[in-house]
Amino acid sequence: MLDKELLKLIKGNRKYIAYATLIQIVGMLANIGITAAICFGIYIAAFDADNSRLILAFSLIGGGIIVRCISALLTARFKTKLGAVVKKDLRSKVYGKILRLNTKSTGDMSMAGLTQVSTEGIEQLDAYYTNFIPQFFYSMIAPIILFVICVFIDWRTALVLLAGVPIIPVSIILISKYAKKVFAKYWGKYTSMGDSFLDGVQGMKELKIFNADARRNKKMNKDAEEFRRITMKVLVMQLASTTIMDMVAFGVAGAGAAVAIFSALNHGLNPILALFLILVSVEFFLPLRSLGSAFHVAMNGASAGRKILTLLNTEEPKWGDNSLPKGRDITLDAVEFSYTEDKKILDNVSMKFSQTHLTAIVGESGSGKSTIVSLLTGANRPSNGKVALSDSDLYALSQEEYFKRVAVVGYNTYIFNDSVRNNFMLVDPDVNDERIWGALKRADLDTFIHENGGLDKVISEDADNISGGQKQRLALAVNLVAEKDIYIFDEATSNIDVVSEGIIMQNIHDLKQSASVILISHRLENVVHADTIYVLKDGQVAQHGVHKELLENDGEYARLYKAQKSLELGFMEVKSNA
Repeated sequence: MLDKELLKLIKGNRKYIAYATLIQIVGMLANIGITAAICFGIYIAAFDADNSRLILAFSLIGGGIIVRCISALLTARFKTKLGAVVKKDLRSKVYGKILRLNTKSTGDMSMAGLTQVSTEGIEQLDAYYTNFIPQFFYSMIAPIILFVICVFIDWRTALVLLAGVPIIPVSIILISKYAKKVFAKYWGKYTSMGDSFLDGVQGMKELKIFNADARRNKKMNKDAEEFRRITMKVLVMQLASTTIMDMVAFGVAGAGAAVAIFSALNHGLNPILALFLILVSVEFFLPLRSLGSAFHVAMNGASAGRKILTLLNTEEPKWGDNSLPKGRDITLDAVEFSYTEDKKILDNVSMKFSQTHLTAIVGESGSGKSTIVSLLTGANRPSNGKVALSDSDLYALSQEEYFKRVAVVGYNTYIFNDSVRNNFMLVDPDVNDERIWGALKRADLDTFIHENGGLDKVISEDADNISGGQKQRLALAVNLVAEKDIYIFDEATSNIDVVSEGIIMQNIHDLKQSASVILISHRLENVVHADTIYVLKDGQVAQHGVHKELLENDGEYARLYKAQKSLELGFMEVKSNA
C-alpha cells in the first residue's frame, strides 16, 4: 500500500506526516477520555448517591471535546501545510525536469499528458500524501493503543477486537492488486482522451477544411466512452470495497460488544466497564474504515505519482561543468547517430563551423540536417564520434554557460502569449526599450509594432494575431538582442513571404561578422553566398565547398540546385500564363 519511491519524493517534508499522525493519536485518546468520562458519569448517576461528582464527569467531557477540536484543527493545518509544500516542490521538480529534457513529450506522454500529470496529476497525488499516508500510520498505531487499554479491562474482548483488525488491511491489499491495474488504465485513458481533445482543438481548421470534423467527433466520443467505462469500473470497485469494509468493521465491532456483554454476565466484568468496551469497540475500526475510504482516491493519486516518477527518472542529457573555451569554432568529428539500431541517421559525419563564417547545411528531407541541430544543442548525443567547441568536448562543458553562447531560430520558434516587451525580457530582464526598437528595426518590424500597440502589444497564443513572416522576424529580433556567439538557423525562412525571407537572410549575413552562423535551408538560393556548404545525402557528407565549385563539380548539390531552379522557373511560367 505504501510506495517507497513516492515517499522518497517528499523526503524533506515527511515531518508533517509524523506531526499529523501524532496529533490524530492525541485526538483518539481524547475520544477515549470522553467515552470514559461518559461511562463515569453514568456510574455516578446510577450507583453513587453523591451526584456532586457529576461536575467532574462533565468537566472531563468538556476538556476532552476541547482537546479533540484542537487536535482536529491542528491535524488539518499540518495536512494543509504538507499539501502546499509537496505540490510546490513536485511542480518545481516536474517543470525543472521538462526544462532539462528540453522536450514537449517523453516516453508515452505527449504534451497533453505532461500537462495533465504536472497539473491534475499532482493534485491527485496530493490526496495520497495528505490523506492516505497519515491515515495509514494512524490506522496501524491506533488499534495497538486501544488493545493495550482494553486488555487490562477484559482480555477476551480485547483479543476479539484485535483479531478482527487485520481483516480490513488484508482486504485493502487484495483490492489494491486489482486497483493498481484499473487506475493505471484510468490514467492511460485520461491522458489519451486529453491528447485526442487537444489534437482536435489544434487541428480544428484542417478538420473543417477537409470536412472531417464529424469523423473526428466520433473518435473523440469513442475515447470519452472508453474513459466513462473505466471511470464506472473504478466507482463500482470503490463501492464494493467500501461495502466489504463496512461489513467487516461493524461485524467485528458487534462481536466485540457481544463478548463484552458475555464477560459481564459470566465473568464478573463490571457493567460500566463492559459499556466502555462496547462504546470503544468501534474506535478499533474507524481509523481503518477511514483508511479504506481514502485508499481509492489515494490509488488514483499514486497512479499519477508513478507517471511523475517515470518522468523524473527519465535519463537526462548529461553535461559537464567545464568552463567554456574562448573560441567559437564547432566541429563534428566522425559523428554517428541512430534513433533505432537498424538505421543510421548520421554516418561518419565531419563538419567544421568557424567563427565569422556562414556555414550552410543542405540536403533532401530525411538526410539528417535537423539531427545535426539536435546534436549541437545537446538534445541528442552521438553514438560515435565527437562534437567539440574549440577542441573541447561539447558535452563536458557547462550547459548553462554554453546556452549563453548559442541561439537557435527555427521555423517553429516559440513566441510567448505575452507582450512584445516581455518576450524580449525573457532574453535579458534588463533590456531597455532602445535596444528592443533597434532589434525590431533590423527585423523591419518597428513600424508594424509601433502602429499596433507598441511594445505593450500582446502576442496571442501561437502568435495567431501576426503573420508567419512577422512571427519569424520577431523571433529573429528577440535573438538579436541576446547577442550570442553562435547562431543556428534551422529552416528559419520556411513557409514565409519573400520580403520576410529577404530580411532574415540579410540579418544572417550581417551576423557572420561577429558570430559563428549555421544555416540549414531547403531553399538553396539562400546558401549561394555561404562561406562553406555541406551537402548531406543518406546521412553522410556527400560534398562540401562553396556554391561555385559545388555547381561546377556536377554532383549532388548541382542536381538539387538545378532541380529546384527548374521547379521555380516552371512555377513562374505557369504564373505568367495564368
